[in-house]
Amino acid sequence: MVAHVGDFGLARFVHQDQTNPSDISSGWATRRGTTGYAPPEYGLGNGVSIYGDMYSFGVLLLEIFTGKRPTDSDFVQDLNLHRYVQIALQDQQVTSVVDQQLLPVQDPELEGRTSSSSSTREIIVACVTSILQIGLLCSKELPKDRLLIGDALRELQRIKDNYNQLHLLST
Repeated sequence: MVAHVGDFGLARFVHQDQTNPSDISSGWATRRGTTGYAPPEYGLGNGVSIYGDMYSFGVLLLEIFTGKRPTDSDFVQDLNLHRYVQIALQDQQVTSVVDQQLLPVQDPELEGRTSSSSSTREIIVACVTSILQIGLLCSKELPKDRLLIGDALRELQRIKDNYNQLHLLST
């Protein structure tokens, strides 16, 4: 749970000796973004856009809450981090993909009893599920299908507010 600086937005470098604008544009680096975080459209030669940043943000959310990198060796062929989380949400198996460090330890002896720890766990699982859904919406394959940052921010704020209210009620 250590924060690192990400590479949101794309910076490109040109050779300093180029002065002609047409030379400068042809001197841009062709690689765009970081493997696993760069949206599919960048590989197709599409221009940089806010939709690409949203894709990267979505992947980052999925990575933070699953503890898996998009370049993890588990992801082969058609399976990627987005699809991995999507399958878990469809099968209602969120706890199987969530980074276990985010969840309170579940005591098997208290199973079935009402306790504040199981209530807290349920609240956390519900919130993480909502955050994973936002990650999926932000990292959709087609740029126009992705959530915009303002909408993602509102949803994340709503989840935070709900968590705070539910957590207060359960304690």
